[in-house]
Amino acid sequence: MRLLVSVRSAAEVAPALAGGAEIIDAKEPSAGSLGPVSPTVLAAIAAALPGALPLSVALGDPDSAAAAAAAVSAALDAAGPRIGGTYLKLGLAAAGSASAARQLVESAIRAAGASPNRASVVVVAYADHEAAGAPAREVVSRLAADAGARGVLLDTWRKDGRDLFRQVGSGALREWIEASKRLGLLVALAGSLDVDGVRAAALLPADVVGVRGAACAGGRGGMVLEERVRLLRQARAHPSLRSGSSWYAVSY
Repeated sequence: MRLLVSVRSAAEVAPALAGGAEIIDAKEPSAGSLGPVSPTVLAAIAAALPGALPLSVALGDPDSAAAAAAAVSAALDAAGPRIGGTYLKLGLAAAGSASAARQLVESAIRAAGASPNRASVVVVAYADHEAAGAPAREVVSRLAADAGARGVLLDTWRKDGRDLFRQVGSGALREWIEASKRLGLLVALAGSLDVDGVRAAALLPADVVGVRGAACAGGRGGMVLEERVRLLRQARAHPSLRSGSSWYAVSY
């Protein structure tokens, strides 16, 4: 399982990498669960990241197929070509229906394939999908696989301090992960995970675990700190060891 750390600026790339982040994700936390950074900020983040390391980019929750394609094109123009690959995270909270969600995903995949700076699309499901107005996670996995997406991410839409494991039990998560992987999808988990949440995620067969708030001083709106990322990396690597410390508990 690889550790993904979300950054909101180029200045956060260095501490994230020094702490052991294996994937850098560009995201603006003040704009929601999948808030996209501006093209200028994305270009700066991409320039600060070594070319061999993967870059993940939050696209938000587009409300139409045209908007999804435009978001993909803008992101790839800003990020440029990358040896390590680019992953585009597409949310479906504005889709309104499963058929509309499928059109969004298909449009994003077509746009990614047409760009000279090609990328893989990761479709985002929400644990609190009813609140988000998005399809259930099982539906998202099926439509992602049918459309040819590279993977799926299960996140939380509301950032209210309740983490992924307070909304979906470990057993149900394992079943969903295994079913998604049988469909040929890469699987990622996120959602206000603190250090113990990362440990719990590392016991599951997902491919990636993503964090923002737990890597920052002051929660998800703060600044990424190397020492916090290092603790998260250790938790991912040694999930059976639990910490008695609570200083890292702010993760939303």
